[in-house]
Amino acid sequence: MFKLELYKRLAASAITTVALLSTAQASDSTAYSGFWNAKKDISGGVYYPVKDGSTGPYKVNTQVYKNSDLSKGEDGLAVSYNNGRVPNKAELEAWDKDIDGLNRGLPEGSGYVDEGEVLYEAQCMMCHGDFGSGGGGYPTLSAGKAKEIKRTLTNNRWLVPTSDGPTRVFGSYWPVASTMWWYIRDAMPHTKSKTLTDDEVYSLTAYMLYINGMKVDGEIVNETFKLDKEKFQKIVMPNRNGFIPDIDGPSGIENVREFFSNPDNYGAIRLAKGEKPCMTNCQKTDNILRVDGGITDFNPAMSVVRDLPPKKLGDAAHKVSFDVKAAYETNCVMCHGTGVAPPAGDKAGWAPFMEKGLTKIYKNGLEGTNMGMPAKGGSSLSDEEFKLVVDYILKF
Repeated sequence: MFKLELYKRLAASAITTVALLSTAQASDSTAYSGFWNAKKDISGGVYYPVKDGSTGPYKVNTQVYKNSDLSKGEDGLAVSYNNGRVPNKAELEAWDKDIDGLNRGLPEGSGYVDEGEVLYEAQCMMCHGDFGSGGGGYPTLSAGKAKEIKRTLTNNRWLVPTSDGPTRVFGSYWPVASTMWWYIRDAMPHTKSKTLTDDEVYSLTAYMLYINGMKVDGEIVNETFKLDKEKFQKIVMPNRNGFIPDIDGPSGIENVREFFSNPDNYGAIRLAKGEKPCMTNCQKTDNILRVDGGITDFNPAMSVVRDLPPKKLGDAAHKVSFDVKAAYETNCVMCHGTGVAPPAGDKAGWAPFMEKGLTKIYKNGLEGTNMGMPAKGGSSLSDEEFKLVVDYILKF
């Protein structure tokens, strides 16, 4: 809210400044001549095409507009940027592998739920948990029957504090299933993406439908369900119409522009003409509520401290409470126990890394690397705790 109000003030100041500059330079016939030649853009704002050597209030280097065979701007000058060559057919076919919300681009293939379950347990469960329950910071893929969970999307815990918050998983939240198929094929498994066949992707997608308790064309997705390209066209996600604005069809872009051009659609506060936005001390009253528990003669001093005493790694109590093996199995085994990275106790596997020294191993583990190792393995361990886990792994 405050950012939007500040934006309005800055925008008003900018317009006033430009108006003054335009008036001051009115004698120059070329100054800011294209400033009000604004066009709507997709965000609901505007952009200023090049006209008469200017874009908005800014002059353009006309030298880049000479000797070009590319498309021309509004002032008849053609931009001479070098955008490379036109890709050939083979390059386009290798790149154009996307699958849209209407399932266009979906390849032929098929797969069964039970085959998908085997694949999931071998390549996905270590991150996404049993039956897609999530874990270790990786997304939850299922939380029960999608149609029932979809009802939670409109829960508002601000209005009804006792209600459950919205549950956003694949079955309850995603508007189309093709995104899941595409994402599995292009980005999963995390450590070796694009290694699954189309049939394997169909099997895993079928398993996703199964653990979300879904139906396809009235047929319950059970262990023996077979998903192919024809059946895929009949998948209707529970939240298919749950997103705004409507981006589908030939009017999709205009729908987006119209939506974002109305500040009411994203919680803006409209000011009356001449009204100045409040920026500081805007709450008129202090909202203080005293709870009466029936004991009127007992009023202990209020404490706002909620943090626990800091744990010292050297304390005997913490050494007992921190289970280094459990930390390894929770945060590391999904990669270090599946052949992706050397496991704990593997002296030969760790030999090349040990040559760089323990300090380097600590540093790579704490900060992460570009070879797939996330910082601290994606865990919330402290630096000292993480080093204990490293020591456990390197105990030969």
